[in-house]
Amino acid sequence: MSMISLARRGRVVAVLAGALLLVPVLAEARPGGGKGFGSRGSRTESAPARTDTAPNGAQPFQRSATPAPSPSLAGPAAGAAAAQAARPSMARNLMMGLGAGLLGAGLFGMLSGSGFFAGLASLAGIMGFLLQLALIGGAIWLAMRFFRRRAEPQLAGAGAPLGRETYQPQPDARMAAMGGGAARPAAPQTTEIQLSGEDFNAFERLLSEVNTAYSNEDERGLRELVTPEMFGYFDEDLSGNARKGLVDRVSDVKLLKGDLAEAWREGNLDYATVAMRFSLINALYERSSGKIVDGNATVPQEVTEHWTFVRERGGAWKLSGIQGAA
Repeated sequence: MSMISLARRGRVVAVLAGALLLVPVLAEARPGGGKGFGSRGSRTESAPARTDTAPNGAQPFQRSATPAPSPSLAGPAAGAAAAQAARPSMARNLMMGLGAGLLGAGLFGMLSGSGFFAGLASLAGIMGFLLQLALIGGAIWLAMRFFRRRAEPQLAGAGAPLGRETYQPQPDARMAAMGGGAARPAAPQTTEIQLSGEDFNAFERLLSEVNTAYSNEDERGLRELVTPEMFGYFDEDLSGNARKGLVDRVSDVKLLKGDLAEAWREGNLDYATVAMRFSLINALYERSSGKIVDGNATVPQEVTEHWTFVRERGGAWKLSGIQGAA
């Protein structure tokens, strides 16, 4: 193969590699970028109610600070099964030990000149004696385990899996009815609340201000507009763009339609999830040259998302979560 062909092939590989590197970057353009992240309090794992703006509902959160069920909460039976699978089997260990011993004896016989099978025969008597000891020990161990289990008090429902309500927030009665299941009490208790026109004005203002702060890479401004969890996700995306030599610009954000999906209170916190369809101009630029690598700097695009806001009672609303429309 000529040097020219090799060079040409190298350029093709470099172009393909660059395109592949841009794939995850392009999906992260604009705040949220169609990915769901954040929290909705105790309703994080339940879908927002459908609205005229988003008739198909919302996609689930892909990143959230809400704790996921740990293996220990999967139920005593599941935990016991996992522990049993991870625990070394005495019979398995015994067979492996016998096999290793026989193989070692045969190899020793070969090295000493008496032959492989002669080495095995010389170990047969010893291994038979050890096997008898192992069987006796195993019988004693099983008997002790049996009597120990008989002596332990059994809890009601032992061995049955724990209910999901022990670790996962449950939907309210309206959402359970939509899903066709029976309503179960939610923890913590939530109460539906009414919002005013001033609240909806605040949501529209936050839609614009969050996008502007994100576009300007204004971390201080973002901290004042979003929850600490959301700021962590935004900061991660902005830092990733900076490392790749990119900058995400958003402008001309205009709310086209918005519907309240849910508004509720948990303790001292008020939550509101709003389905919003809005337009914006969004382009991803190469930081050094200003070249556009994705999006369009003049043609607006339409986006439909669910934005969840939270406030301490009497405080200002802040962005708590973003979910793309399903």
